[in-house]
Amino acid sequence: MNICVIGTGYVGLVTGTCLADTGNTVWCVDSDTAKIKDIQAGIMPIYEPGLEELVVRNTREGRLHFTADIKTGMAKALFCFIAVGTPSGSDGAADLSQVVLAAQSVGRHMEHYTVVVNKSTVPVGTGEKVRDIIYKELASRSRDDIDFEVVSNPEFLKEGAAIDDFMRPDRVIIGAETDRAANMMKLLYAPFVRNGNPILIMNVKSAEISKYAANAMLATRISFMNEIAQLCDRAGGDIADIRKAIGTDPRIGMQFLYAGIGYGGSCFPKDVRGLMYTGLRYGVSMEIVSAVERVNERQKEYLVKMIKARFGSNLAGKKFALWGLAFKPQTDDMREAPSIVVIEALLRMGASIMAYDPQAVKYATKIFTAFSDGICYAGNMMDALNEADALILVTEWGQFRQPDFGEMRCRLKCPIIFDGRNQYDPHQMTAEGFEYYCVGRGCCVK
Repeated sequence: MNICVIGTGYVGLVTGTCLADTGNTVWCVDSDTAKIKDIQAGIMPIYEPGLEELVVRNTREGRLHFTADIKTGMAKALFCFIAVGTPSGSDGAADLSQVVLAAQSVGRHMEHYTVVVNKSTVPVGTGEKVRDIIYKELASRSRDDIDFEVVSNPEFLKEGAAIDDFMRPDRVIIGAETDRAANMMKLLYAPFVRNGNPILIMNVKSAEISKYAANAMLATRISFMNEIAQLCDRAGGDIADIRKAIGTDPRIGMQFLYAGIGYGGSCFPKDVRGLMYTGLRYGVSMEIVSAVERVNERQKEYLVKMIKARFGSNLAGKKFALWGLAFKPQTDDMREAPSIVVIEALLRMGASIMAYDPQAVKYATKIFTAFSDGICYAGNMMDALNEADALILVTEWGQFRQPDFGEMRCRLKCPIIFDGRNQYDPHQMTAEGFEYYCVGRGCCVK
């Protein structure tokens, strides 16, 4: 089948590449010509394990194409995916300006029946908005004879595991208003659900709400555990034991019950705020998700409070090593990353920082331009420790899990670790000679 994907960001590039890998002919369209040239040269705009190899192979084998010309992309397309950014505004509302532009372009260049698929995360009612825009553009061309349908197909891709998530989804959600569109989408996704996982058909508005609801539910579990972790640090419990106690209840399960220093990234913060704004728009006070947002913002400051309790609020002359900049491992994404809150707070208090991350340094240098005198970047994890007053662990990259603790002690000026992801066992750290602080395990500074 012939497919057009508008947008070569995280969702669009993964979607187009994976669809091409099952034999479809895919044209990925983006107005950023420099990005298109880079991708054609094998230079990826994002880091995602396995993506570069798939893009290069499918491009070489003639199934995957990239262009800045939407007319070329849509010329033979039976499906047109809209996969553009929908960032949050200051009030939490999703900015749909790129979706609107994409819908206008589709209407201006559509020449035959097309299934228009909203892949972007959008608020309820966006499907109707896209349909109306396309109708208007077709009418302006006197092409009311062209039939089309608008479908919602929200993405559930975890950064760092997006290829596997697309190739082997636990479910595919399709919001469609006709059997024809639903059946065509089922045919398109058939190669990805051969393991028997479901394709869920519902109306467009239900599909749109489902994406926000799923991410808000997962964010709720994270914020709940972080709040319980703070209680543990005050009362003397151990969040690791509590996770097992509640997670082994089959009604709850173990996933997304890890305490830490808050969630970040492009999805959870944006979708929680988007759901809050949507609720207000329809006169529903979304009190639970509002609390989730507040708890998460507070949790990002938890390590900073520990560091202040240990070293004081004047950190002039103090040097900290920091492991992990991205909001999670296996990505270079720093959007809403807890590391930003930690770093900016410490730099404002006069500290200097030597940071290390396997992928995110190039983005960190852009984020911290105003603090360029206070933060430097190490070429490897151990070099970041040299003569530092303490190590701050922010992102749980795999290479941080079993480091050489003897070498760490030798390189650090003081054997102190502030672990925002509970990577180490407190008893082992004591035996290794470290002063160790973590989240919800009785290892905080009182």
